[in-house]
Amino acid sequence: MSAPMNTAPRTYEIRTYGCQMNVHDSERLSGLLEAAGYVRAGDAEPDVVVFNTCAVRENADNRLYGNLGHLRPVKDGHPGMQIAVGGCLAQKDRDTIVQRAPWVDVVFGTHNIGSLPALLERARVQSEAQVEIEESLVTFPSTLPTRRESPYAAWVSISVGCNNTCTFCIVPSLRGKERDRRPGEILAEIEALVGEGVLEVTLLGQNVNAYGSGFGALAAAPDEVRAMTAGGESAFAGLLRACGDVEGLERVRFTSPHPKDFTDDVIAAMAETPNVMPSLHMPLQAGSDAVLRAMRRSYRQERYLGIIDDVRAAIPDAAITTDIIVGFPGETEADFEETLHVVREARFSSAFTFQYSKRPGTPAAAMDGQLPKEVVQERYERLVALQEEISWEENKKQLGRTMEVLVAEGEGRKDQATRRLSGRAPDNRLVHFAVPEEPVRPGDMVTVEVTYAAPHHLVADKPAPAVRRTRAGDAWEARRAGTDGRQGVSLGMPSIGRPAQADTPAPGCATVS
Repeated sequence: MSAPMNTAPRTYEIRTYGCQMNVHDSERLSGLLEAAGYVRAGDAEPDVVVFNTCAVRENADNRLYGNLGHLRPVKDGHPGMQIAVGGCLAQKDRDTIVQRAPWVDVVFGTHNIGSLPALLERARVQSEAQVEIEESLVTFPSTLPTRRESPYAAWVSISVGCNNTCTFCIVPSLRGKERDRRPGEILAEIEALVGEGVLEVTLLGQNVNAYGSGFGALAAAPDEVRAMTAGGESAFAGLLRACGDVEGLERVRFTSPHPKDFTDDVIAAMAETPNVMPSLHMPLQAGSDAVLRAMRRSYRQERYLGIIDDVRAAIPDAAITTDIIVGFPGETEADFEETLHVVREARFSSAFTFQYSKRPGTPAAAMDGQLPKEVVQERYERLVALQEEISWEENKKQLGRTMEVLVAEGEGRKDQATRRLSGRAPDNRLVHFAVPEEPVRPGDMVTVEVTYAAPHHLVADKPAPAVRRTRAGDAWEARRAGTDGRQGVSLGMPSIGRPAQADTPAPGCATVS
């Protein structure tokens, strides 16, 4: 008598590295797998492990192959287990992955994430690795099923790819030229999310404020784009204003813009659209004009600081964050001092700071003037110390302020020990606050008064003056109870800025333009 067939659904786990774009792609991969009948593995050993990779770090391939090596004996002891590798490193290395790790079953690129379920099945049936790397986008990812981690905050991709040629960045060659979604599709997705309970969306693109350029000449753009720009505004400014008309959408953010495309009409749209939050991530990369020129960044220090001044004039309470690379090839001490000067002038609320390292395939990797590690380290430490000082001073200015916080899930590492909850202020600062007397859920809004400031967070220990239960809280409660038929995927939340299971965002990804 034959053994009964195992009819239990196959389980999966996704391991995500890199930027917000990768995090959002992983949400889509989860949606695709669950639509194909897979279920999240939880604590059990998964039947399928998917690596969604990043290629912008010097040691990205070493990390991937190390993880693949650890999985080999696990796979040997787990009949039927499959391993898939996708993302930017897969797009770059292609057949090399299967040559170096022949126990990998599927390799897929950034342009064809929708192929994953079919490739897994083909690899299972044919008992051989499947490698499929498309050179250009097959299907705009936003049309694919998505299993979003958060029921109250969501990424919304408005474009893919990038038309810039920064010398430190390999992303354009892996993600391709910019392609934009039609405004109607974007707004329809946002309206659908709001209908599901979402209160906050983050518009996402490698160069988000260049939105519209992917359509080519304006005369050839869709009618809705021409209508949006008929008054002389840019397409991105028009899109921000259109988000303001979505009923029930309380918070709008976007990342990451490029200074060269940041126009006055975008600042006006931010200031005049109530649900566009007073927070801005504006990548600097370097304060020296000479280094910016070597990076092929088309703005200079004066232009950058002018943008910061214009934003602060229109939105006085805006919290501005940035990205900075220390030790770019040829950077002198005088160049570095220019970066410190911009940091002092701009007074960022926080900064993602990076030590330059060679990224294979980028022009900067072959440049003369590669700096010794000890020089880069010393400058990096000085930059971090300065930014920490400024962040703390800027946070101290929030003492006594009353603000409405969107309650988050899993933001504070010590919340249980301190009997606090955590959430994000309108300007995206992290706030830890005393548990209100009235029960609150992630997705609800709590009004708090700031009582303490640290460099990276605020504390509000007074009793909350008000609690506002929301549809988003209802959605979180329904998901937790399992009444909406969904399973969460631990990929990070858009309102956090740094995904929980992803590496620190690296220059060249969606956080850096």
